[in-house]
Amino acid sequence: MMRTVIALGWLVAVTLSPTAASAWGYQGHRVVGAIADRLLTPAAKAQVQQILNEGDTRGIDLRKAAPWLDCVKSVVRHDDGRFHYEVDPDHLEYEVPCTPFNAARERARMVDYVGRNWSTCSYTPDGFERGCHNTFHFADVAIQRDSFDRNFQGTNPHDLVATISAAIAVLQGKPIPPPFPFSIKDKKEALLLLAHLMGDLHQPLHIGSVYLDPDGRLVDPDVAHKIEPETETIGGNAIQDGVAVSFQTLNLHHEWDDIPTDLGDAATSELVDAAKAVPPSPGLPEAWPVAWATDTLLVAHDAFKGLGFKPTSPPAQNKWIVTFDNHMDYLQTSDAIKRKQLAKGGARLAELLNAIWQ
Repeated sequence: MMRTVIALGWLVAVTLSPTAASAWGYQGHRVVGAIADRLLTPAAKAQVQQILNEGDTRGIDLRKAAPWLDCVKSVVRHDDGRFHYEVDPDHLEYEVPCTPFNAARERARMVDYVGRNWSTCSYTPDGFERGCHNTFHFADVAIQRDSFDRNFQGTNPHDLVATISAAIAVLQGKPIPPPFPFSIKDKKEALLLLAHLMGDLHQPLHIGSVYLDPDGRLVDPDVAHKIEPETETIGGNAIQDGVAVSFQTLNLHHEWDDIPTDLGDAATSELVDAAKAVPPSPGLPEAWPVAWATDTLLVAHDAFKGLGFKPTSPPAQNKWIVTFDNHMDYLQTSDAIKRKQLAKGGARLAELLNAIWQ
């Protein structure tokens, strides 16, 4: 029997706006962190435990730390310019992965992080300022490209790859290289960022994107040397896939955020074995984020293979609808891709931390 691709247990991502997508959902991030926990050297494990459990956190490993950067999205900016962590009383399930950070000092860390990184760039995807920190989760390189390059449209100095590079520098005790506009105050914050963003980096639609004209035909922003706003799919968030869950409609990006249901939220022996088989990365750790982004971009080619797009009627927030050459084949392919990418994310997170703390 084909293994289920779409995990419907945690529907937070479905109910959020397209600008708030979170790669993998918290289960996937925990899986990536759990794999890395299993592959750390003793020296790296000791450093991780010491850094993550300073202050008001106890018993935190990479698995528990990995959802932190999505928990940060509960910090909101009020009209008076102040920031507050706010629990949604109608959706207490959103807090499930955030309970390790419930202590007042840890909530204050989240508020401080958002405040420091809110205005270092402007991010207004829907006409409202959403805070620069929300751009740290993704890059939107056109699917026509076969490598990650800062000369390409869809990259910027505050994208996912830049953020990972900045966090690496902080863990290495080095200054954040210019022109990256980040405020990462200490190694704990840097490690919390890395534990999450290494998962994001391996979700194909967090690196590769399609740009479409009103009729759903591919356009290439690098030919025009600019991105026309009306062509943006927001990493697939503006593409409806037509799958209904109760009264909700999923979009293509959120379909990719969901992991196979049989994986749960921990490291399975299958994924740990796959992670151990991931080839080591050549060169210095500083070069790895770009190389890994290139690898994920090539995987994104497969994620978009066999898909077509047509405009919604009438026009809606999701501007396009995806069509499939063969839907069942696509589900099987995406299931296999997700498992491989989760294993890679865990393997490379461990590889990076092992290299920093040899």
